[in-house]
Amino acid sequence: MIEVRGLTRYYGHHPAVIDLSVSISEHEIVGFLGLNGAGKSTTLKIL
Repeated sequence: MIEVRGLTRYYGHHPAVIDLSVSISEHEIVGFLGLNGAGKSTTLKIL
């Protein structure tokens, strides 16, 4: 299980991810969708 609460990541003064909370259960399949620059890759790198 992966559980994240209140994840925030800045690059300098620019927020990449703001207050992300997610819970992923064992054997659950999850996808991250969003526009360019929305913080998908940043979130996965942190996890």
